[in-house]
Amino acid sequence: MGNTSLGKLINGSDIRGIAIDTKEHKANLTEKEVKKIANGFLNLLKEDKKVQRKPMRIAIGFDSRVSGPAIKEALVEVFMGAGVTILDAGLATTPAMFMATQFSEIDADAGIMITASHLPYFHNGLKFFTKEGGAEHEDMEKIIEYADSGVASQGEGHLEDIDLISYYADDLVQKIQEGTGLEKPLEDLHIVLDAGNGAGGFFAADVLEPLGAKTTGSQFLDPDGYFPNHIPNPDNSEAMASIQGAVLKNKADLGIIFDTDVDRAAVVDDSGEFINRNNLIALLAQIVLADEAEATIVTNSPTTSHLKTFIQNLGGKQYRYISGYRNVINKAIELNQEGTSTPLAIETSGHAAFRENYFLDDGAYVVAKILMLLPELNQKGQKVGDLIKELKQPAEAQEVRFTILDEQYQEYGHQVIGNLEEFVARTLGFDREPDNTEGIRVNVSEGFGSGWFLLRMSLHEPLLVLQVENDHEGSNHKVFQQLAKFFEKYDKLNLEKLEKILA
Repeated sequence: MGNTSLGKLINGSDIRGIAIDTKEHKANLTEKEVKKIANGFLNLLKEDKKVQRKPMRIAIGFDSRVSGPAIKEALVEVFMGAGVTILDAGLATTPAMFMATQFSEIDADAGIMITASHLPYFHNGLKFFTKEGGAEHEDMEKIIEYADSGVASQGEGHLEDIDLISYYADDLVQKIQEGTGLEKPLEDLHIVLDAGNGAGGFFAADVLEPLGAKTTGSQFLDPDGYFPNHIPNPDNSEAMASIQGAVLKNKADLGIIFDTDVDRAAVVDDSGEFINRNNLIALLAQIVLADEAEATIVTNSPTTSHLKTFIQNLGGKQYRYISGYRNVINKAIELNQEGTSTPLAIETSGHAAFRENYFLDDGAYVVAKILMLLPELNQKGQKVGDLIKELKQPAEAQEVRFTILDEQYQEYGHQVIGNLEEFVARTLGFDREPDNTEGIRVNVSEGFGSGWFLLRMSLHEPLLVLQVENDHEGSNHKVFQQLAKFFEKYDKLNLEKLEKILA
C-alpha cells in the first residue's frame, strides 16, 4: 500500500480517523488527508468502477458531527477542480446516500457519506457507494493506492443542493403504504423516536406522522454533533434504557432508536422490552420466513444458540458467519448466487440488510418492515413482542475482551484460539460446536450448566473477544473459572477483566 499514514485510516470497508484535536488525540483525518482520499476515490471510479459519464455526478452528505461540513468542503474543492457535478445533500443518512445513486431524480454515479457511526464526537470518516452498492475493503486499499495519482480535469465542476432526505422519506412512506395497503397504517398508534441527536430526526415528522402516528414524547431529534444525551447506538445499554424510559413514560405503542447515520436501528415494545441484538434478528427472521418458510438467514457468529432453534422452528436455517457487516452481507449475496435463497443478512450490532432492498444495511428500512406489521397485529390485539415470545432468553450473557500485548497480535491471537481447541478436547463438559466459522465455539454441559462460549479475534483491534452464555444462573462463573486455567499461561494477554469477574 503506497501511503502508510493514509492506510491506517482504513476501517473495514470505510475510512475512519480523528477529525478534531483533543487533549488526548491528534487529528489524522484533516483537510490534507481528505483531499488525497477524494483524489483516490475519483481514480477508483475512473479506473476500477469504469464510470464513463462526463461530468461525473457525486452526491455528498454528512451526519450531525461538527467536523462534517469541513470534510465536505475538502471533498468539494477536489471534485470541483476535477470537473465533477457535486450534489450536496447536507445532513443525510448513510442509506440515503446509497439511494442517491438509485433515485432517478438524482441519478448520482457515486455517493459519499461523512460519518463515524456511534464513535465519540471527535471522530469522523467516509463511506462510499456506487450504483452497484457499498465499497469493499479492497476498494479502500485502492483509494489509498490511487491517492497520490493525478486526476485529469474535465473543466470547472458544478455544485448543486439536493433535498435527498425528502426523496428518501417519501420512498419509505410509499413502501409502508404499499406493504400494508393503507394510506394511514399507523393511525391511532403512539410511536416515540430517539434519534440520539444524529441524522435520523426526520423520521418522526417525515415518515411516522404522514402515516398517521402520534409522535409526542420523541426525543433528541435535533442534530448535535457532541451527542450530549447519550451515545447514538442501539447496541448501547444506556441508549436503549433511554428509549425504554420514553416508551414507558409516554405509554407508547412502540419506541424506535437509530444510530448516528441511521444504518442501524432497534425498537422497544409497549411493555419496555428491548428488541435489539438476538431479539431483533428473531423478529426480522419471523418477517422474512413468513414469506419464504425454508429460507436461509445469515448472521454473525456470536448469536445465542436459542436463536438457531427459533429460526429452525419457523422452518428456516441460520448461517453463522464471520463478524463484520460487509462479511455477513457478502456471504448472503454469495449464497443467493449459489442458489440458496437468503433474503436477510443481519449482525447482532443491528446492521440488517434485506435482499429486496439492495442488501443495503438500512436502519430506517428495518423499522419500516416492522411498522408494516403493526396494523395486522393491532387488529389481533397483539404487540410486536408477541412475535418473539418463543425465543428463549439465556439466564446469563457476558462478554470479556482481552487486549493482546504482542506486536504480532493476529498471529498470537489465532495461536491462542488453536491451543484452546486442545484444552476443550480434554475438558469434560466442553464440546466443540461444528456449526461455526469464526474462532472456536464450544457448547457447555455437565458441571458447567447448559450454554456455550465463543472465542474469536476482534475485526480491527488487538483483542480476543470471549462471549459466554448460560441457561443456569451462576454457571457462567464456573465456565470462566475453567477457562482461567487455560488463559493464565499466556503472558501476552491482559487478563484483568477476567480476574475482575472471578474476584
